[in-house]
Amino acid sequence: MFLNYHHLRYFWAIAHEGNLTRAAQRMNVAQSALSIQLRNLEESLGHPLFVRKNRKLVLTEAGQMTLQYADSIFRAGEELIDTLKHRSLRSRQILRVGAVATLSRNFQWEFVKPLRSRKDVELVIRSGNLRDLVVQLRNHEVDVVLSNHALRRDSETDHYSHLVGEQEVSLVGQPKLARKGFVFPEELNRTPVILPSMESDVRAGFDLILHQAGIHPVIAAEVDDMAMLRVMALRSNAVTLVPRVVVHDELRDGTLVELYRLPALKESFFAITPTRTFPNPLVKELITAASRGR
Repeated sequence: MFLNYHHLRYFWAIAHEGNLTRAAQRMNVAQSALSIQLRNLEESLGHPLFVRKNRKLVLTEAGQMTLQYADSIFRAGEELIDTLKHRSLRSRQILRVGAVATLSRNFQWEFVKPLRSRKDVELVIRSGNLRDLVVQLRNHEVDVVLSNHALRRDSETDHYSHLVGEQEVSLVGQPKLARKGFVFPEELNRTPVILPSMESDVRAGFDLILHQAGIHPVIAAEVDDMAMLRVMALRSNAVTLVPRVVVHDELRDGTLVELYRLPALKESFFAITPTRTFPNPLVKELITAASRGR
């Protein structure tokens, strides 16, 4: 089925005006011609888009859905023209951020902080695994991907991994663990510990430290999700290895305490961007702000 965008534009005008006469005046066409174009669109889609109630045109369920798509299509068209002509956008700018699902929510929130209070910006944040998000990046479905892993770059890829943050890693736990006294690393011979998964660079560094110290830890759990690490730290009697940014609020209010800080270990955060002729300018703004804050 071929969608006639002229017909869609006429429908869009009728839906927003709520009246054939006003829509015809807006589009500078005869009302009879507008009715014909609407009927052609309905036949093409196979659904009625309006019903008449009390002499008014009311959108059907199919009409409501069509209007949502039409709004997106024509807004995107205006943004395309503005971007290609290097003009400032007349409407709200949209930034689509892809974030690896296991990434710290606190880090994501801090990364978009410069835009959170701007009324001219709409933020769209999508979660997923890194492989799928990179595909979305390649297909222009997201503007930037946040990850705690840099992408390997070779002659066939055009992605850049910008280091936008490094967070110190600590062993944290409930206050009662601190009251008992915690001596690193000896305490880990008898106190259960919750660790990031084996895929984590932080985990590899931590394992090496314990190996060199001759410590054989009692591993209670291995978790690849930062949000789950936070939950388990709050609800278990184990010690948890976690970037400080993940439990920032809990450390501040005393729900959790820092038992030992490991300055040699750092969790790195990256903003992955593609090479584009017309990049979203908001991405550069965020990366610059994050880099200054490191």
